[in-house]
Amino acid sequence: MIRKFFAVLTFSALISCGNNADSTQNQTSETTKTSTEQPTFGIVIHGGAGTILKKNMTDSLETAYKEILEKAIRVGHKILEDGGDAMDAVTATINVMEDSPLFNAGKGAVFTHEETNELDASVMDGKTLNAGAVAGVTRIKNPIDLAREVMDNSDHVMLAGKGAEIFAETRGIALVDPEYFFTERRYNSLLRIKEQQKTQLDHDEKTAFVDPFIKDSKFGTVGCAALDKNGNLAAGTSTGGMTNKRWNRIGDAPIIGAGTYANNASCAVSSTGWGEYFIRAMVAHDISALMEYKGMSVQDAARTVIHDKVGGLGGDGGIVAIDKDGNVAMEFNTAGMYRAHMNANGDLVIGIYENQQ
Repeated sequence: MIRKFFAVLTFSALISCGNNADSTQNQTSETTKTSTEQPTFGIVIHGGAGTILKKNMTDSLETAYKEILEKAIRVGHKILEDGGDAMDAVTATINVMEDSPLFNAGKGAVFTHEETNELDASVMDGKTLNAGAVAGVTRIKNPIDLAREVMDNSDHVMLAGKGAEIFAETRGIALVDPEYFFTERRYNSLLRIKEQQKTQLDHDEKTAFVDPFIKDSKFGTVGCAALDKNGNLAAGTSTGGMTNKRWNRIGDAPIIGAGTYANNASCAVSSTGWGEYFIRAMVAHDISALMEYKGMSVQDAARTVIHDKVGGLGGDGGIVAIDKDGNVAMEFNTAGMYRAHMNANGDLVIGIYENQQ
């Protein structure tokens, strides 16, 4: 009887040790998994979509576009890599493109019919669903910064014109003389378009036929979407609008849900294209909604909205988007879109033409 008792006791002890060993092994495995698994992040940008053809692009101009796209996206990627906030990455990245005359935003903004420059911009925070936008400003060096101020330091979502500029002064946002936005090539493009008595998108194919400079270079709206290491998404868009626009026309860029949208439950999106169609289709929000309600991937949702919905209405353009898992979409229904993407590994992709990835 005594032998049987000790045998049972020994067997129980062995089982207990085995279980403890398994538990320790599992804990070690989980610890190793946690310590080696790094949070994902990523960033994607665009510089406008349109009839961008290799045959109309000089080597030097193509190089210039690629250099500024790379410079811009690396600024945002460094912020994310260092653990920074997605919104900080978005605004800093867009600042670089706003300061370049190559794009229809900030310094490179197109001219209105009255030979002025009217700029629009918006931002959205995917964590809080807070947003800010400005429209029709004429003295703001970096409209994306003012849009963020509206989001962070006002009770409003959108401010326009002189009121937005008065708010900018109270917040210490840099104002410039409107002459800052003058570029001779943009001005000459306006004069040629006015001679034709037409109002066209600055990157529209019809405009290209009457404006050789636009045909060769295709400037466009700029935008950025980012995912940070904390899982937060953000998006922003900035533009000079439509060449030869009148009556304080406003496009999709400052419209939350059309030009810009971000939601941590789905994705962050920035749009570029024929604004009137993007407003009617509520492009940026629709992509998010298809993901959230129908379970579509960011790529499938973007393709559906850009090709079926916008294309079906007769509009053209594109988007860049990044989802909560770091997956990216760069979708457009035009001949090209200036675009770039960097992931958590630092892999860089730059594209201009339709068949580039």
